[in-house]
Amino acid sequence: MLEPFVTELLAALEIEDTPVDLEAVLGLAGVAAHSVIRPAAPVTTFIVGYAAGLGAATGQAAPAVAMRAASRVADEVARRHATEGATGGTGATGATGAPGNGSAGNGTGETGQA
Repeated sequence: MLEPFVTELLAALEIEDTPVDLEAVLGLAGVAAHSVIRPAAPVTTFIVGYAAGLGAATGQAAPAVAMRAASRVADEVARRHATEGATGGTGATGATGAPGNGSAGNGTGETGQA
């Protein structure tokens, strides 16, 4: 049921050739939902997609590399939030210690082609 919807949505947005790794997206959403709060899942996946698109559009990285890099950063932030929350920390929402500068290609070491 999800795959036909994604295919239809990609066509409606005129980006049919965009590969979507459903397992990776759902996995990241799960980490965000369980590490932060449930609404973090759609917000996290939206931000990752936006960052990856920006990184790819500006030539910082190939689309697949930009997506992997942005996903990895989001996963790290969400997991750190869970760890800090469990130890009484303040969470990972502050600017200090956040990997990269918000773009998919920075701070990850991945700038090459897929």
